[in-house]
Amino acid sequence: MSIILIIGIAIFVIIILAAAIRIVNEYERGVVFRLGRFVGVRGPGLILLIPFIERMVKVDLRVVTMDVPSQECITMDTVTVKVDAVVYFRVMKPEDAVLNVEQYIRATSLLSQTTLRNVVGQSELEDLLAHRDKINEKLQVLIDEGTEQWGIKVSMVEVRDVEMPETMQRAMAAQAEAERERRAKIVHAEGEAQAAQKLAEAAKVMASQPSALQLRYLQTLTTISTERTNTIVFPLPIDLITPMLGKVSPPKK
Repeated sequence: MSIILIIGIAIFVIIILAAAIRIVNEYERGVVFRLGRFVGVRGPGLILLIPFIERMVKVDLRVVTMDVPSQECITMDTVTVKVDAVVYFRVMKPEDAVLNVEQYIRATSLLSQTTLRNVVGQSELEDLLAHRDKINEKLQVLIDEGTEQWGIKVSMVEVRDVEMPETMQRAMAAQAEAERERRAKIVHAEGEAQAAQKLAEAAKVMASQPSALQLRYLQTLTTISTERTNTIVFPLPIDLITPMLGKVSPPKK
């Protein structure tokens, strides 16, 4: 009987110690309740609880990476898009995350989905594609304001992918191609205008200096002679032909 009593006492002591001793990791905190009332936050390290009277809920303080499921939204310029995002947040006040909200991760996920739809609905497609950093910043501020009362700090929100209908993609591709053609024509016209201006300046110089025109003729002849051809075109100065043309009398009727 004494052996059975000792074994029973040992088992009881083990049960008491198992209910009283808790270990909290460095990245965790324990929210302790005594008979249902909040008594404080403990940890990290070894935690001793009053068996069957105190209860502890562990809260992870590390950064949580949460995917926001793809949301189908209509932008301000009535374009239907599917947008998904990722949210980075962490618990700053463990007591608020346990006392003020049930399942704080799920609550943050639902709030992120609603906020994402609202922000996309208030933005135009061009802003969503070209100014995504502003959309991310706006999402971060709004979600952080909603989770502040839960003791959660949202550090970053990133919109990952924007999916558009195929018809809109083709329309945007056609618009981009037309824009490139417009820029090419503008560049070509500017080049023609600059070339005409330079030719006019060169003509003025050659008109004031006849020898410059002769040197240009010789340079042209040198350029032609370097090519592999059997025909050599020799430019004849117009000044040599003009006196001859003046002496030719007009034909008689």
